[in-house]
Amino acid sequence: MKSTIQKLFEISNKSSRLIIGLMSGTSMDGLDIALCKIKGNGKDTKVEILNFKTISFDEHFKEEINSIFSKPIIETQQLCLLNKYIGKKHAQHINDTLFQWKVKNIDIDLIASHGQTIYHAPMSLHHNNQFGNATLQVGDGDQIAHDTQIITISDFRQKHIAAGGEGAPLATYGDYLLFSDKNTNRILLNIGGIANLTFLPANAKFDEVASTDIGPGNTLMNVWAKKHFNLDFDHNASIAKSGVVHQELLSSFLKHPNFNLPYPRTTGPEVFNMEFIEQNLQNMNATNISVEDVMATLNRLTSVSICNAIEHYIGDSKQTEIIVSGGGIYNPLLMDFITDHFKSIKVITSLEKGINPDAKEAILFAILANETISGNQDTFANTNNNMPNVSMGKICLPD
Repeated sequence: MKSTIQKLFEISNKSSRLIIGLMSGTSMDGLDIALCKIKGNGKDTKVEILNFKTISFDEHFKEEINSIFSKPIIETQQLCLLNKYIGKKHAQHINDTLFQWKVKNIDIDLIASHGQTIYHAPMSLHHNNQFGNATLQVGDGDQIAHDTQIITISDFRQKHIAAGGEGAPLATYGDYLLFSDKNTNRILLNIGGIANLTFLPANAKFDEVASTDIGPGNTLMNVWAKKHFNLDFDHNASIAKSGVVHQELLSSFLKHPNFNLPYPRTTGPEVFNMEFIEQNLQNMNATNISVEDVMATLNRLTSVSICNAIEHYIGDSKQTEIIVSGGGIYNPLLMDFITDHFKSIKVITSLEKGINPDAKEAILFAILANETISGNQDTFANTNNNMPNVSMGKICLPD
Protein backbone atom coordinates (compact mmCIF):
# COMPACT_ATOMS: atom_id res chain seq x y z
CA MET A 1 0.00 0.00 0.00
CA LYS A 2 1.31 3.45 -0.91
CA SER A 3 2.47 5.29 2.21
CA THR A 4 0.10 8.23 1.71
CA ILE A 5 -2.88 5.88 1.35
CA GLN A 6 -1.77 4.11 4.50
CA LYS A 7 -1.56 7.48 6.26
CA LEU A 8 -5.04 8.40 5.05
CA PHE A 9 -6.35 5.12 6.45
CA GLU A 10 -4.67 5.80 9.78
CA ILE A 11 -6.07 9.33 9.93
CA SER A 12 -9.58 8.02 9.30
CA ASN A 13 -9.29 5.73 12.33
CA LYS A 14 -7.93 8.31 14.77
CA SER A 15 -10.10 9.40 17.68
CA SER A 16 -9.27 13.05 16.92
CA ARG A 17 -7.71 14.91 14.03
CA LEU A 18 -5.89 18.21 13.54
CA ILE A 19 -7.51 19.85 10.53
CA ILE A 20 -6.86 23.26 8.98
CA GLY A 21 -9.97 24.87 7.54
CA LEU A 22 -9.49 27.47 4.80
CA MET A 23 -12.09 29.94 3.62
CA SER A 24 -11.97 32.82 1.17
CA GLY A 25 -15.42 34.20 0.51
CA THR A 26 -16.99 36.43 -2.10
CA SER A 27 -15.99 39.53 -0.15
CA MET A 28 -12.36 38.62 -0.93
CA ASP A 29 -11.06 40.39 2.15
CA GLY A 30 -8.61 37.63 2.99
CA LEU A 31 -7.89 33.98 3.66
CA ASP A 32 -9.28 32.58 6.92
CA ILE A 33 -7.08 29.87 8.45
CA ALA A 34 -8.59 27.90 11.35
CA LEU A 35 -6.61 25.19 13.14
CA CYS A 36 -9.15 22.78 14.58
CA LYS A 37 -8.94 19.72 16.77
CA ILE A 38 -11.92 17.61 15.81
CA LYS A 39 -12.97 14.60 17.85
CA GLY A 40 -15.38 11.96 16.59
CA ASN A 41 -17.75 12.43 13.69
CA GLY A 42 -21.42 12.86 12.90
CA LYS A 43 -23.59 13.96 15.82
CA ASP A 44 -20.71 13.14 18.17
CA THR A 45 -18.45 15.75 16.56
CA LYS A 46 -16.61 18.00 19.01
CA VAL A 47 -14.54 20.93 17.76
CA GLU A 48 -11.83 22.82 19.58
CA ILE A 49 -10.39 25.87 17.81
CA LEU A 50 -6.68 25.88 18.59
CA ASN A 51 -5.78 28.94 16.56
CA PHE A 52 -7.21 31.29 13.96
CA LYS A 53 -5.87 33.94 11.63
CA THR A 54 -7.09 35.97 8.67
CA ILE A 55 -4.44 36.94 6.14
CA SER A 56 -5.56 40.02 4.23
CA PHE A 57 -5.17 39.98 0.46
CA ASP A 58 -3.02 42.72 -1.04
CA GLU A 59 -4.44 44.90 -3.81
CA HIS A 60 -2.50 43.10 -6.55
CA PHE A 61 -3.91 39.73 -5.49
CA LYS A 62 -7.45 41.14 -5.38
CA GLU A 63 -7.01 42.65 -8.85
CA GLU A 64 -5.89 39.30 -10.25
CA ILE A 65 -8.93 37.53 -8.78
CA ASN A 66 -11.30 40.30 -9.88
CA SER A 67 -10.11 39.87 -13.47
CA ILE A 68 -12.06 36.57 -13.59
CA PHE A 69 -14.48 36.86 -10.65
CA SER A 70 -18.25 36.59 -11.34
CA LYS A 71 -17.84 37.56 -15.00
CA PRO A 72 -19.70 35.55 -17.66
CA ILE A 73 -16.84 36.02 -20.15
CA ILE A 74 -13.17 35.86 -19.12
CA GLU A 75 -9.73 35.00 -20.52
CA THR A 76 -9.33 31.24 -20.14
CA GLN A 77 -5.56 31.62 -19.88
CA GLN A 78 -5.99 33.83 -16.82
CA LEU A 79 -8.35 31.29 -15.29
CA CYS A 80 -5.81 28.52 -15.88
CA LEU A 81 -2.95 30.52 -14.40
CA LEU A 82 -4.86 31.67 -11.34
CA ASN A 83 -6.05 28.17 -10.47
CA LYS A 84 -2.42 27.25 -9.85
CA TYR A 85 -1.36 30.64 -8.49
CA ILE A 86 -4.09 30.86 -5.84
CA GLY A 87 -3.35 27.31 -4.70
CA LYS A 88 0.34 28.13 -4.28
CA LYS A 89 -0.43 31.38 -2.45
CA HIS A 90 -2.75 29.58 -0.04
CA ALA A 91 -0.07 26.94 0.57
CA GLN A 92 2.47 29.66 1.29
CA HIS A 93 0.11 31.31 3.76
CA ILE A 94 -0.42 27.96 5.52
CA ASN A 95 3.30 27.26 5.76
CA ASP A 96 4.04 30.75 7.08
CA THR A 97 1.17 30.61 9.57
CA LEU A 98 2.11 27.19 10.94
CA PHE A 99 5.70 28.39 11.39
CA GLN A 100 4.38 31.44 13.26
CA TRP A 101 2.21 29.22 15.44
CA LYS A 102 5.19 26.88 16.03
CA VAL A 103 3.22 23.93 14.67
CA LYS A 104 4.95 21.39 12.43
CA ASN A 105 3.34 20.56 9.09
CA ILE A 106 3.82 16.87 9.77
CA ASP A 107 1.53 17.14 12.81
CA ILE A 108 -1.43 18.35 10.71
CA ASP A 109 -3.70 15.55 9.50
CA LEU A 110 -5.69 17.39 6.83
CA ILE A 111 -6.26 20.69 5.11
CA ALA A 112 -9.84 21.52 4.10
CA SER A 113 -9.70 24.08 1.29
CA HIS A 114 -12.85 25.75 0.02
CA GLY A 115 -11.01 27.60 -2.74
CA GLN A 116 -12.00 30.90 -4.32
CA THR A 117 -15.42 30.97 -5.96
CA ILE A 118 -15.09 32.38 -9.47
CA TYR A 119 -18.58 31.80 -10.79
CA HIS A 120 -21.75 30.35 -9.32
CA ALA A 121 -24.33 29.38 -11.93
CA PRO A 122 -27.48 27.71 -10.59
CA MET A 123 -30.30 27.08 -13.03
CA SER A 124 -32.08 30.18 -11.72
CA LEU A 125 -29.26 32.28 -13.21
CA HIS A 126 -28.80 30.78 -16.70
CA HIS A 127 -32.16 28.95 -17.26
CA ASN A 128 -30.54 26.34 -19.50
CA ASN A 129 -31.94 22.87 -18.77
CA GLN A 130 -29.19 21.25 -20.80
CA PHE A 131 -26.54 22.21 -18.24
CA GLY A 132 -28.34 22.36 -14.90
CA ASN A 133 -26.65 23.76 -11.80
CA ALA A 134 -22.94 24.57 -11.89
CA THR A 135 -20.28 26.32 -9.83
CA LEU A 136 -16.52 26.82 -10.05
CA GLN A 137 -13.90 27.34 -7.34
CA VAL A 138 -10.18 27.75 -8.08
CA GLY A 139 -7.04 27.35 -5.99
CA ASP A 140 -5.83 23.88 -6.94
CA GLY A 141 -5.79 21.43 -4.02
CA ASP A 142 -2.83 19.51 -5.46
CA GLN A 143 -0.71 22.65 -5.29
CA ILE A 144 -1.63 23.04 -1.62
CA ALA A 145 -0.95 19.37 -0.85
CA HIS A 146 2.40 19.39 -2.65
CA ASP A 147 3.69 22.65 -1.20
CA THR A 148 2.59 21.91 2.37
CA GLN A 149 3.09 18.14 2.28
CA ILE A 150 -0.31 17.79 3.98
CA ILE A 151 -3.21 15.74 2.61
CA THR A 152 -5.71 18.28 1.27
CA ILE A 153 -9.46 17.93 0.76
CA SER A 154 -10.67 20.50 -1.76
CA ASP A 155 -13.41 21.39 -4.25
CA PHE A 156 -16.28 20.43 -1.94
CA ARG A 157 -19.11 21.90 -3.98
CA GLN A 158 -18.78 19.67 -7.05
CA LYS A 159 -20.09 16.49 -5.40
CA HIS A 160 -23.07 18.47 -4.09
CA ILE A 161 -23.78 19.56 -7.68
CA ALA A 162 -23.25 16.02 -9.01
CA ALA A 163 -25.78 14.66 -6.52
CA GLY A 164 -28.47 17.12 -7.62
CA GLY A 165 -27.82 20.07 -5.29
CA GLU A 166 -27.00 23.64 -6.23
CA GLY A 167 -23.53 23.59 -4.65
CA ALA A 168 -24.60 25.95 -1.86
CA PRO A 169 -25.06 26.62 0.93
CA LEU A 170 -22.84 23.89 2.38
CA ALA A 171 -22.77 25.34 5.90
CA THR A 172 -25.92 23.32 6.62
CA TYR A 173 -24.02 20.10 7.25
CA GLY A 174 -21.71 21.57 9.88
CA ASP A 175 -24.45 23.74 11.38
CA TYR A 176 -26.55 20.63 11.93
CA LEU A 177 -23.71 18.80 13.69
CA LEU A 178 -22.62 21.72 15.89
CA PHE A 179 -25.74 23.73 16.70
CA SER A 180 -28.79 21.43 16.79
CA ASP A 181 -30.76 21.76 20.01
CA LYS A 182 -33.48 19.52 21.46
CA ASN A 183 -35.68 22.32 22.76
CA THR A 184 -35.07 25.44 20.68
CA ASN A 185 -35.42 26.34 17.02
CA ARG A 186 -32.25 27.94 15.75
CA ILE A 187 -31.46 30.14 12.78
CA LEU A 188 -27.76 30.10 11.85
CA LEU A 189 -27.40 33.35 9.92
CA ASN A 190 -24.17 34.06 8.06
CA ILE A 191 -23.73 37.57 6.64
CA GLY A 192 -20.76 37.41 4.30
CA GLY A 193 -20.67 38.82 0.80
CA ILE A 194 -23.90 36.88 0.32
CA ALA A 195 -26.25 36.25 3.25
CA ASN A 196 -27.38 32.68 3.93
CA LEU A 197 -29.09 30.80 6.72
CA THR A 198 -29.65 27.35 8.13
CA PHE A 199 -32.92 26.65 9.95
CA LEU A 200 -32.60 23.97 12.65
CA PRO A 201 -36.01 23.09 14.13
CA ALA A 202 -35.87 21.84 17.70
CA ASN A 203 -34.83 18.18 17.88
CA ALA A 204 -34.80 17.99 14.09
CA LYS A 205 -33.74 15.13 11.87
CA PHE A 206 -31.59 16.17 8.95
CA ASP A 207 -34.47 16.06 6.46
CA GLU A 208 -36.26 18.66 8.60
CA VAL A 209 -33.36 21.10 8.34
CA ALA A 210 -33.56 23.90 5.77
CA SER A 211 -30.81 25.98 4.26
CA THR A 212 -30.80 28.77 1.72
CA ASP A 213 -28.95 31.71 0.31
CA ILE A 214 -30.95 34.85 0.96
CA GLY A 215 -29.48 37.57 -1.23
CA PRO A 216 -26.89 40.31 -0.76
CA GLY A 217 -25.02 40.41 2.52
CA ASN A 218 -22.14 42.85 2.38
CA THR A 219 -21.35 42.61 -1.32
CA LEU A 220 -23.45 45.52 -2.61
CA MET A 221 -22.40 47.83 0.21
CA ASN A 222 -18.76 46.89 -0.38
CA VAL A 223 -18.75 47.61 -4.12
CA TRP A 224 -20.53 50.94 -3.52
CA ALA A 225 -18.01 51.90 -0.83
CA LYS A 226 -15.15 51.00 -3.13
CA LYS A 227 -16.42 52.96 -6.11
CA HIS A 228 -17.54 56.14 -4.38
CA PHE A 229 -15.36 56.30 -1.25
CA ASN A 230 -12.33 54.16 -2.18
CA LEU A 231 -13.03 52.01 0.89
CA ASP A 232 -13.24 48.23 1.09
CA PHE A 233 -16.38 48.46 3.23
CA ASP A 234 -18.60 50.91 5.12
CA HIS A 235 -16.75 50.95 8.45
CA ASN A 236 -19.23 50.98 11.36
CA ALA A 237 -21.94 51.82 8.79
CA SER A 238 -20.83 55.44 9.01
CA ILE A 239 -21.74 56.17 5.37
CA ALA A 240 -25.14 54.49 5.62
CA LYS A 241 -25.86 56.34 8.87
CA SER A 242 -25.21 59.67 7.14
CA GLY A 243 -27.86 58.92 4.52
CA VAL A 244 -31.55 58.07 4.54
CA VAL A 245 -33.32 55.08 3.04
CA HIS A 246 -34.86 55.88 -0.34
CA GLN A 247 -38.08 53.87 -0.28
CA GLU A 248 -38.71 53.95 -4.02
CA LEU A 249 -35.19 52.68 -4.73
CA LEU A 250 -35.58 49.99 -2.07
CA SER A 251 -38.82 48.84 -3.70
CA SER A 252 -37.08 48.74 -7.06
CA PHE A 253 -34.28 46.58 -5.65
CA LEU A 254 -36.76 44.17 -4.06
CA LYS A 255 -38.57 43.64 -7.37
CA HIS A 256 -35.58 41.71 -8.71
CA PRO A 257 -36.71 38.16 -9.67
CA ASN A 258 -34.17 36.61 -7.29
CA PHE A 259 -36.18 37.79 -4.29
CA ASN A 260 -39.26 36.01 -5.65
CA LEU A 261 -37.57 32.64 -6.12
CA PRO A 262 -38.86 29.98 -3.74
CA TYR A 263 -36.68 28.91 -0.83
CA PRO A 264 -34.22 27.25 -0.84
CA ARG A 265 -32.24 29.12 -3.47
CA THR A 266 -28.67 30.06 -4.22
CA THR A 267 -27.21 33.25 -5.60
CA GLY A 268 -24.02 35.28 -5.72
CA PRO A 269 -22.22 38.39 -6.99
CA GLU A 270 -23.12 37.23 -10.49
CA VAL A 271 -26.55 38.69 -9.66
CA PHE A 272 -25.85 41.24 -6.93
CA ASN A 273 -23.13 43.55 -8.22
CA MET A 274 -22.51 47.12 -9.33
CA GLU A 275 -24.56 46.55 -12.48
CA PHE A 276 -27.54 45.59 -10.29
CA ILE A 277 -27.29 48.91 -8.42
CA GLU A 278 -26.71 51.09 -11.45
CA GLN A 279 -29.44 49.45 -13.52
CA ASN A 280 -32.00 50.21 -10.81
CA LEU A 281 -30.79 53.80 -10.52
CA GLN A 282 -30.96 54.18 -14.28
CA ASN A 283 -34.46 52.72 -14.47
CA MET A 284 -35.62 55.28 -11.93
CA ASN A 285 -33.67 58.10 -13.56
CA ALA A 286 -32.46 58.69 -10.01
CA THR A 287 -29.93 61.46 -10.51
CA ASN A 288 -31.04 63.19 -7.31
CA ILE A 289 -30.22 60.35 -4.89
CA SER A 290 -27.02 60.99 -2.95
CA VAL A 291 -24.34 58.29 -2.68
CA GLU A 292 -24.97 58.25 1.09
CA ASP A 293 -28.68 57.62 0.55
CA VAL A 294 -27.87 54.76 -1.82
CA MET A 295 -25.63 53.22 0.85
CA ALA A 296 -28.38 53.55 3.46
CA THR A 297 -30.80 51.89 1.03
CA LEU A 298 -28.38 49.04 0.27
CA ASN A 299 -27.98 48.46 3.99
CA ARG A 300 -31.74 48.31 4.39
CA LEU A 301 -32.04 45.96 1.39
CA THR A 302 -29.77 43.46 3.12
CA SER A 303 -31.64 43.88 6.41
CA VAL A 304 -35.12 43.49 4.95
CA SER A 305 -34.27 40.50 2.76
CA ILE A 306 -32.67 38.74 5.75
CA CYS A 307 -35.68 39.39 7.99
CA ASN A 308 -38.06 38.21 5.27
CA ALA A 309 -36.16 34.94 4.92
CA ILE A 310 -36.04 34.32 8.67
CA GLU A 311 -39.78 34.99 9.00
CA HIS A 312 -40.45 32.52 6.20
CA TYR A 313 -38.86 29.73 8.23
CA ILE A 314 -39.79 30.51 11.82
CA GLY A 315 -43.29 31.92 11.31
CA ASP A 316 -44.68 33.12 14.65
CA SER A 317 -42.44 30.91 16.76
CA LYS A 318 -40.90 32.70 19.74
CA GLN A 319 -38.88 29.64 20.83
CA THR A 320 -36.09 30.55 18.45
CA GLU A 321 -32.51 31.76 18.66
CA ILE A 322 -30.84 33.66 15.82
CA ILE A 323 -27.09 33.00 15.85
CA VAL A 324 -25.14 35.34 13.56
CA SER A 325 -21.67 35.04 12.04
CA GLY A 326 -19.71 36.64 9.19
CA GLY A 327 -18.49 40.16 8.53
CA GLY A 328 -22.00 41.61 8.75
CA ILE A 329 -21.89 41.36 12.55
CA TYR A 330 -19.60 44.42 12.49
CA ASN A 331 -22.21 46.56 10.73
CA PRO A 332 -24.16 48.08 13.64
CA LEU A 333 -26.95 49.51 11.48
CA LEU A 334 -27.55 46.11 9.93
CA MET A 335 -27.46 44.27 13.23
CA ASP A 336 -29.67 46.83 15.01
CA PHE A 337 -32.35 46.49 12.34
CA ILE A 338 -32.40 42.69 12.65
CA THR A 339 -32.40 42.80 16.47
CA ASP A 340 -35.18 45.42 16.57
CA HIS A 341 -37.23 43.49 14.02
CA PHE A 342 -37.13 40.33 16.16
CA LYS A 343 -37.63 41.96 19.56
CA SER A 344 -39.06 38.82 21.18
CA ILE A 345 -36.30 36.55 19.84
CA LYS A 346 -32.76 36.18 21.13
CA VAL A 347 -30.22 37.44 18.57
CA ILE A 348 -26.59 36.59 19.39
CA THR A 349 -23.31 35.97 17.59
CA SER A 350 -21.81 32.49 17.32
CA LEU A 351 -19.15 33.57 19.84
CA GLU A 352 -21.74 32.99 22.59
CA LYS A 353 -21.85 29.37 21.43
CA GLY A 354 -18.07 29.03 21.50
CA ILE A 355 -17.44 29.57 17.78
CA ASN A 356 -15.50 32.61 16.57
CA PRO A 357 -17.91 34.27 14.09
CA ASP A 358 -15.02 35.22 11.78
CA ALA A 359 -13.76 31.62 11.76
CA LYS A 360 -17.09 29.81 11.50
CA GLU A 361 -17.09 29.08 7.77
CA ALA A 362 -13.48 27.85 7.80
CA ILE A 363 -14.39 25.61 10.75
CA LEU A 364 -17.41 24.22 8.92
CA PHE A 365 -15.25 23.15 5.98
CA ALA A 366 -12.86 21.46 8.38
CA ILE A 367 -15.90 19.53 9.66
CA LEU A 368 -16.84 18.57 6.09
CA ALA A 369 -13.32 17.21 5.55
CA ASN A 370 -13.58 15.29 8.80
CA GLU A 371 -16.84 13.72 7.62
CA THR A 372 -15.32 12.84 4.25
CA ILE A 373 -12.49 10.95 5.94
CA SER A 374 -14.20 9.46 8.99
CA GLY A 375 -17.97 9.90 8.68
CA ASN A 376 -20.61 7.43 7.59
CA GLN A 377 -23.77 7.45 5.51
CA ASP A 378 -26.05 7.39 8.56
CA THR A 379 -25.29 10.99 9.64
CA PHE A 380 -27.15 12.69 6.79
CA ALA A 381 -29.27 9.71 5.75
CA ASN A 382 -32.49 11.72 5.71
CA THR A 383 -32.11 14.29 2.97
CA ASN A 384 -34.12 16.79 0.98
CA ASN A 385 -33.66 18.19 -2.52
CA ASN A 386 -30.73 20.52 -1.91
CA MET A 387 -28.95 18.51 0.82
CA PRO A 388 -27.79 15.26 -0.75
CA ASN A 389 -26.24 12.62 1.51
CA VAL A 390 -22.75 12.55 0.00
CA SER A 391 -19.10 12.77 1.00
CA MET A 392 -17.77 16.00 -0.41
CA GLY A 393 -14.30 17.04 -1.49
CA LYS A 394 -11.50 15.71 -3.64
CA ILE A 395 -8.59 14.06 -1.82
CA CYS A 396 -5.26 15.52 -2.93
CA LEU A 397 -2.16 13.60 -1.82
CA PRO A 398 1.17 15.35 -1.15
CA ASP A 399 3.22 13.17 -3.52
